[in-house]
Amino acid sequence: MTKSKKLDFRPNEFVVYPAHGVGQIVSIEEQEVAGISLELFVISFEKDKMTLRVPTHKATEIGMRALSTPDVINHAMKTLKGKAKVKRAMWSRRAQEYEQKINSGDLIAIAEVVRDLHRTDDQREQSYSERQLYEAALERLTREVAAVSGGDELAAAKQVGDVLESRVAA
Repeated sequence: MTKSKKLDFRPNEFVVYPAHGVGQIVSIEEQEVAGISLELFVISFEKDKMTLRVPTHKATEIGMRALSTPDVINHAMKTLKGKAKVKRAMWSRRAQEYEQKINSGDLIAIAEVVRDLHRTDDQREQSYSERQLYEAALERLTREVAAVSGGDELAAAKQVGDVLESRVAA
């Protein structure tokens, strides 16, 4: 991904904003801020009831990107099927790494967090902070899978759940 390339997103297009996940560009507007005219992407995050305005010239720098391709989704699903890799570092350090992966906007990194924090019924229960990170990663992954496949989050959640369960059965 080149940082110098100006992104050509259009209204009604879905994009991924690293810190918030999948949103839809509602419009591109001109706004004057401190005497300077700025062109802004107006991005709506329907689920969070939030609207974000991102300067068009900063979009790549921030890490805003188009939705993943079906190939990347398949790669993320393969990642979910893998064996959990839990480092033996202190929880605070691991939690920080998980948080960074979730906020990176990288779908594969998010899938790694879901894979590593997923618990089956016969495993010990998650702590509150583990559950929070797991749910945040799962939600980001599910939303992007849904947006790429056409928008049904329940179907996407089932697809992700089935992949996680098949890993347990194997």
